[in-house]
Amino acid sequence: MAQMNFSDTICAISTAPGIGAIAVARISGPLTFKTLERIFIPANKKKSLRKAASHTIHHGSIVTSEGPLDDVLVSIFRAPNSYTGEDVAEVSIHGSDYLQRKIMEVFIENGLRMAGPGEFTLRAFLNGKLDLTQAEGVADVIAAHSKMSHELAFTQLRGGFSKKLKLLRDQLIEFVSLLELELDFSEEDVEFADRSRLIKLVKTLKHEISALAGSFSLGNVIKKGIPVAIIGKPNAGKSTLLNAILNEEKAIVSDIPGTTRDSIEDTIVIGGFSFRFIDTAGLRASENEIETMGIERTWQKINEASIVLYIFDATRESYKDVAEAIEEFREIADNPSRHLILIGNKIDKVKKLPKGYTSFVNQETIFVSAKRHENIHEIAESLVSKVSSSGINDGLVISNTRHYEALQGSLKALIEVEKGLATNIPADLLSSNIRNALYHLGEISGEITTDDILGNIFSRFCIGK
Repeated sequence: MAQMNFSDTICAISTAPGIGAIAVARISGPLTFKTLERIFIPANKKKSLRKAASHTIHHGSIVTSEGPLDDVLVSIFRAPNSYTGEDVAEVSIHGSDYLQRKIMEVFIENGLRMAGPGEFTLRAFLNGKLDLTQAEGVADVIAAHSKMSHELAFTQLRGGFSKKLKLLRDQLIEFVSLLELELDFSEEDVEFADRSRLIKLVKTLKHEISALAGSFSLGNVIKKGIPVAIIGKPNAGKSTLLNAILNEEKAIVSDIPGTTRDSIEDTIVIGGFSFRFIDTAGLRASENEIETMGIERTWQKINEASIVLYIFDATRESYKDVAEAIEEFREIADNPSRHLILIGNKIDKVKKLPKGYTSFVNQETIFVSAKRHENIHEIAESLVSKVSSSGINDGLVISNTRHYEALQGSLKALIEVEKGLATNIPADLLSSNIRNALYHLGEISGEITTDDILGNIFSRFCIGK
């Protein structure tokens, strides 16, 4: 982490870059109000920021040596009841690029320093306003692109994950304290920590931590967008289906087999979930080197997908053709149990809808006309149903790789504790294993941290947050 002087008063534009109706400049640190008193003239001359109460808004003008700069609103938040825990002010100005640049120049001329990426939130963490998981939740809330990714991030920001971690750590801390008390009375051969109770606790903690770690695969795809691969033989209508789902001409549509030679991706939000659709090259044997590379990439995309839509031409492909395709999919796919939905396309060219596909191939089947956008809503409903049934509403879901790795580390330590209890190892070794589990849990919340971890986390924040 780059060296920062946390006794400085920092400033930054906190709104997104570009021109808008307003922009917000944020200040935090000990010189906040002293600086504003030099450059801010209240509209009501009888009022002063020095005496103003926290969490109040004041109208006035920013002035420079050259004269008035802009009419502004100044929101003030006094320490420790502010976002960073320091004196904070937010100055709402008109949103021109010029004014944004100029007000930052005025702040810096008056002794303030430009904030580093995420420095406001870093100060909030260092001042105990947020723990590390909540700080990471701030970045995830800003980056959320769907209702469900927002809910995951907001739960983290509100401390849902933090409360769970604290409960787990507190139970372990109680036992490690008793074990270490035993070491002080080692000559008297006494046990303060009930081993049978510890065995039960370790089993419970293993179960809960495993469940949290196990939720990562779901949380990660919800955060980044649930990958859905559209596969099938050439000219089955994969590109047409992609265009119908996205409701735009994203992919080139042609009757010439092999038109799609590389994967095409786009994202759309359906039912609060962000789905990342991948149109792939048609599955067939080919002597064309470029098309063969595209087909190889198709299988790679299939193995990356959470859901696969296998589209077939209902006018040409028989039960047997579809069943063989499913069998091939299950043989080659690295996870044959992943969600697979059959899409029978071109029903606009079929006089009578075929029956029995679902029972014959034992697979959910939806018949559509991608060209005419018929029954596309059924695909959307099925996708949302598949994700909703994955257990997102059953409890906490983690979406952060750092959290997942720390949970795995804690789980391994608890397994060692369990083995130690089974073999009746000495209290000092047992205590060491429990402390290892505590260490990994503490890494998540930030109770145990390093400059490298903080630098890695906050460097990804935007300046101004």
